[in-house]
Amino acid sequence: MESLVIGASGIVGGYIVEQLVRSGQRPQALSRQPRQSAGVDWLQGDLADPAALQVPAVKTLYCTVEIGLLANALPQIASPSLKRVVAFTSTSIVTKIESEILAERELLQRLADGERRLIATCEQLGIGWTILRPTVIYAEGRDGNVSRLARLIQRFGFLPLMGNGEGRRQPVHAEDLAIGAIAAARSTAAVNKTYAVPGGEILSYREMVERIFDALGKPRRIVSAPPVIWRLAFALAKPFFPHANMAMGTRMSKDMVFDAAPAATDFGWAPRGFRPDFTFMTPSGAL
Repeated sequence: MESLVIGASGIVGGYIVEQLVRSGQRPQALSRQPRQSAGVDWLQGDLADPAALQVPAVKTLYCTVEIGLLANALPQIASPSLKRVVAFTSTSIVTKIESEILAERELLQRLADGERRLIATCEQLGIGWTILRPTVIYAEGRDGNVSRLARLIQRFGFLPLMGNGEGRRQPVHAEDLAIGAIAAARSTAAVNKTYAVPGGEILSYREMVERIFDALGKPRRIVSAPPVIWRLAFALAKPFFPHANMAMGTRMSKDMVFDAAPAATDFGWAPRGFRPDFTFMTPSGAL
């Protein structure tokens, strides 16, 4: 057995499973809920309870769930045949670690700590590791970043920005991350390294939003508001969007750009540009 994918029901993990099947493998895939699909051996279990898992011996492990859970579980689920671990975190460890939002700070501190503990555990067990840090992940209709903006645009026909939205972004497609993860697992140059894996294009937050309008086939209707107006509008809209926070507005003017060259050199990272397709969405924003 070649590969185990933990977090296989998520958007990135699902694409990893799909790519492995296409390559001729029959991967093992872990999910907390029972699942079935052609060419895949699904395992039911929770990484938070590793003692209850019955994980077969594999050569490569891909993990898209919180990295600290893997760091905790690896000593119990690793077999002597396991040679490579590829795990995902986020470039937000760099850009948002001092966020004004307590929940974000706590999450990113856990991720940073999880990276350190996974590295130490892999080195103790003699397993090669690679950590991939994506930028803004999207998969049309399935993510909570770009697709959420698309739903708002589809629902209201316009989108407000705080200021001019000049902060630069590199949205990355989940399928490209899956392709990159498999390439990293096969690369000796990528062993025991951490990489930023940004999308294939750098564009301003405003241009990113404009392309979402284009992908929906809608005219670009963007309302730029100064911070004082944004804060007032945010306060009024908060009851309708409980998961939103003020930091989302202030970050629209902040650059969040990362160097893709190390990943390109070591495992051929070559993601697509940002041209999403949301034409399948209904006028209400549903799939």
